[in-house]
Amino acid sequence: MTRAVEHEYDVVVLGAGPVGENVVDRARAAGLSVAVVESELVGGECSYWACMPSKALLRPAIARSDARKVPGLRQLVQGPLDAAAVLAHRDYYVSDWKDDGAVGWLDSTGAHLYRGHGRLSGPRRVAVESSEGERHLLTARHAVAVCTGTRAALPELPGLTGARPWTSREATSAHRVPDRLVVVGGGVVAAEMATAWQALGSHVTVLVRGQGLLPRMEPFVGEHIADALTERGADVRTGASVTAVVRDGGTGPVTVVLEGGDHVEGDEVLFATGRTPRTEDIGLETVGLEPGSWLPVDDSLRVTGSDWLYAVGDVNHRALMTHQGKYQARIAGAAIAARAAGDSGLETDRWGAHAATADHAAVPQVVFTDPEAASVGLSFAEAERAGHRARAVDLDLSAVAGAGLYADGYRGHARMVVDLDRETVLGVTLVGPGIGELLHSATIAVAGEVPIDRLWHAVPAYPTLSEAWLRLLEAYRDGTGTS
Repeated sequence: MTRAVEHEYDVVVLGAGPVGENVVDRARAAGLSVAVVESELVGGECSYWACMPSKALLRPAIARSDARKVPGLRQLVQGPLDAAAVLAHRDYYVSDWKDDGAVGWLDSTGAHLYRGHGRLSGPRRVAVESSEGERHLLTARHAVAVCTGTRAALPELPGLTGARPWTSREATSAHRVPDRLVVVGGGVVAAEMATAWQALGSHVTVLVRGQGLLPRMEPFVGEHIADALTERGADVRTGASVTAVVRDGGTGPVTVVLEGGDHVEGDEVLFATGRTPRTEDIGLETVGLEPGSWLPVDDSLRVTGSDWLYAVGDVNHRALMTHQGKYQARIAGAAIAARAAGDSGLETDRWGAHAATADHAAVPQVVFTDPEAASVGLSFAEAERAGHRARAVDLDLSAVAGAGLYADGYRGHARMVVDLDRETVLGVTLVGPGIGELLHSATIAVAGEVPIDRLWHAVPAYPTLSEAWLRLLEAYRDGTGTS
């Protein structure tokens, strides 16, 4: 075996997805030398198999649905989507799964890219082996940042491996529309991919083990989305536990067997049943950590018990969303730079420059279904479990003047959760067409802990959907629509 070539850098980053890229950006801006190790495509899961391709598939579906609710347009958009054009549009947004552009950006920062599998080989050391057998040993003077993300978690079920199921990767990169698609799961991936592939022409069956879609959001969200999927012809089944999958030879139709003996047939089956950290083969055991584990961190994203190892993004299990990972990366990069400069005055207090406080209190999320769903902060149930004396204020969004202009027969719902002791907003949840663009105002209210009496002076433009804020505040003042 060839001897490893040794190199030294200030910072070594494992993983060149959006999170790793942001750590690089902040570290290089501080003048630190950086090495980046990537075993797949520079740009990561979000760019090629998650955020970007899924939204490219969903946007035409949502735009057509919105147009069908507008007089003068609905008669022009009654036909099916051009599936080939939609898939080609998706391919454009993922650069045909080529990372030249992302590599060009990374090169422009002055960071050094190592392609290959990276593994920790002791404190501050990363061994890299390329597919061509080249070996490098990287030493970090100050920090190693693990930004390897997550992968789809598949349950242990009879016949599943041989059935060649779709995971989120296959669901966002497939080049053929299956006549029948069975979706197992009730979370974000399941709801979004059911929406996308139904719009592209698949007959979709959704099998949810629990009692509804999107169980981590307010209950009304999943109800709205399930109703919409059902109205468009999908079969949404709750309380449906899968016990086995049958597919002869891994090709042809697939049969999904349910508890109780019932079964569902499809041409493809998507398992959207959670995520697991990509830490199983990165050498954690060489630094006293358990392979395959989530990595606990402090608010500066430094791994518990270490003074050099950082875990940023999905791998720390704080908030499994790209925008939160990028937020963490900015915090981690700044903290690494400050410590490298010998700065003992890190701002790690609440809302300090080196503390990822928003991961505790103000995590925003948009689910790009039809209708869209969005939330930030705590649900009412979460607020109560956390010990807050809270009130939930509900609003039928059809009461907002801008809703009727946005779409005939607009259907949607909003909930604002208020801390009664401090009179600040703990959380906001919305479901309805176009509401994703309302979320940032809610995020500011939650993250900024803006008092209710001050929110009265943030006047929403008329007639827009943002007038929902005024109606929620009125309902809170009048004691109506509350739980």
